[in-house]
Amino acid sequence: MARLLLGPLLRYADGRTATVWVEADRPCTAEVRCADGATGASRTFQVAGHHYALVPVTGLAPGTETAYEVTLDGGGVWPLPGSPYPPSTIRTPPEAPDTLRVTFGSCRWAAPPAEDHDPSPGARLRPGGDDPIGPDALDTLAARIAADPAAPRPDVLLLLGDQVYADEVSEPTRRWLAARRDLSEPPGDQVADYAEYTHLYYESWLDPEVRWLLSTVPSCMIFDDHDVIDDWNTSASWLAEMRATPWWRERVLSGLMSYWVYQHLGNVPPAELERDELYAAVRATPDGTDALRAFAARADAEPAAVRWSYRRDFGRVRLLMVDTRAARVLAEDRRAMLDPEEARWLRAQALDGDCDHLLIGTSLPWLLPHLVHAAEGWNAALCRGERGARWARFGERLRRRADLEHWSAFPASFDALSALVAEAGTGAGAPATVSVLSGDVHHAYVAEPAWPDGRGPDARVLQLACSPVHNSIPASIRVGFRFGWSRAGRALSRLFTRHGRLAPAGITWRRTGGPWFGNQLMTLTLRGREATLVLEQARRGGGLETSRRGRSPPRAGAARRARHGAPGSGPGPDGVAQGGPRPSFGKAAGRRCPGGHDADRPLPPRTPTAKGASACPSPHPPHPPPPR
Repeated sequence: MARLLLGPLLRYADGRTATVWVEADRPCTAEVRCADGATGASRTFQVAGHHYALVPVTGLAPGTETAYEVTLDGGGVWPLPGSPYPPSTIRTPPEAPDTLRVTFGSCRWAAPPAEDHDPSPGARLRPGGDDPIGPDALDTLAARIAADPAAPRPDVLLLLGDQVYADEVSEPTRRWLAARRDLSEPPGDQVADYAEYTHLYYESWLDPEVRWLLSTVPSCMIFDDHDVIDDWNTSASWLAEMRATPWWRERVLSGLMSYWVYQHLGNVPPAELERDELYAAVRATPDGTDALRAFAARADAEPAAVRWSYRRDFGRVRLLMVDTRAARVLAEDRRAMLDPEEARWLRAQALDGDCDHLLIGTSLPWLLPHLVHAAEGWNAALCRGERGARWARFGERLRRRADLEHWSAFPASFDALSALVAEAGTGAGAPATVSVLSGDVHHAYVAEPAWPDGRGPDARVLQLACSPVHNSIPASIRVGFRFGWSRAGRALSRLFTRHGRLAPAGITWRRTGGPWFGNQLMTLTLRGREATLVLEQARRGGGLETSRRGRSPPRAGAARRARHGAPGSGPGPDGVAQGGPRPSFGKAAGRRCPGGHDADRPLPPRTPTAKGASACPSPHPPHPPPPR
């Protein structure tokens, strides 16, 4: 009898269809059977000796919730025998949904890496064997939903990068690698091939809470660097050095192949899957390894030939998930976050008809602390030779050491995204909000831009960054991010601007919430043309604590201009608005709300807001992956 190795993952759900992803231990037919009679079945396809199916489920009814089970060759494999969790369900939106709950975050260690990444001195000395980096926000979200399945839950979970860490493995994974090969040979205790990537996904998604959560909440994913390697595609010289090593080609091809199987395939709506040539080719042969490997090789050699970005529509909410890693142009004289074809795609999707809310998912933040923004622009100028060859060499070393590779490190792309956001948010049919959702930086914050002379959009524009889900950040980096937003940090940023001979930023922005540190998730509740934001942090002892909340009601462009200062105030050289009151999502009050289930209660704009704690049980320790 076939066994279920991983999954099920509920990846897509609209009013009448869904997709469920599974991995089995042998070729078989995977079937999803719903309590309301909806069904779907698919034969597994094979990649590198592993067997997968993405099962399309049809016959669902809009606005309903139905439990489902999974069978392999007719034998029941899900739910697991004796499972303590409620039945996995598929919730479908109504015909005309007016509310969407989007929960997002990034950067999740399944377990702390083998090397020391303690967030503070003495972190490993805590009694009771506590995880030194704190509880996992996905574990605690799962526990809260399981404790009250009827309570509001996310309609979709956005995982914005670093779902696995190919270059920072846990101690159990390191021991598994050591039993497989000689770790004194490159790439050492990093993953080397497809089989080792599969082990990372087992370690991450067999965590019991996370496994159940992903079986019952639809998810959208996009990679960041650690899904392949730290600083992936940071520069042309970095890429040349990696390609000169004997192990890199297998690493990058395996990373792209496993990403396509475990993450990207489920991002694609069923109607698009029917037209996907690679999916058809992989399924048409007894072993799809060669077809997928050829695709990965092409994606590595010709990034512009492959698109990892995608669009999802949730009623009148549009989500654009943008690849900010593989689509880069790395030549210093035309450096860009997105290649020209990718940039055209993003523009076309952002301007394609009207919507109530536009969400742009990008693993890397667009608006950063002002000092970091200036430092990245300065570094980019050095690397392209603005101050000569000696400074260019220094700039390249600094770029890699300090991870200076966000939108600010690609000035032309930063300006292009700013212009696109303004255009998408202006005019008849413009959305009420344009939100750029990001992770990567291991803290959370809210920033709001403004445009000079009243030329900005009618929509309210937000940079929402939320990271990590389960990771750490050194105390020195925390101090650095706080300083980067400070008045002194802004003053220092002007030195970078002058030395790099940088043009003034075309927009201004202010931090209107944060920075917040810890393992955390943000949830946007979009109801009609209103948006409510909640930040929740995982706490020791179990539960998510609602730490910050804010609400964005519909508003006119005049309100935006009043908030950020009178027309003509203009941007300062470091991107800081020169006048106007500071908008805020509000700081938490001391009141506590049980279970965090009031997460969707709207609040008046910029009112100090509630703080609450869940009484959910403590997270279950990660489940070890099966031997391979």
